[in-house]
Amino acid sequence: MPFNMKPWEFLIIVALILLLFGAKRLPDAARGLGRSLRIFKAETKALHDDDGPDAEAAGTDSAGSSTAQAPLPPAPIEPSPASSSASAPSPRPERTES
Repeated sequence: MPFNMKPWEFLIIVALILLLFGAKRLPDAARGLGRSLRIFKAETKALHDDDGPDAEAAGTDSAGSSTAQAPLPPAPIEPSPASSSASAPSPRPERTES
């Protein structure tokens, strides 16, 4: 057993976990932990792949300067005349006291 634990010590730890979280919440907690570890593994693999020698060679030319271009900023959005009149509130008719 890991950490030189005896079987009865392991059973006590399992019983404490069941008491703290309950049997209904443990599968959800394990599923969430599995998803988190899968995402972490994918991200660390992507980081490792980005640091490879191929990624460094692809971004530089023979002189050593970077050939990657900076992304362009998004273009401003101008409202069309038709949409501005449609979004304006319609005037309420005035109430008259009789």
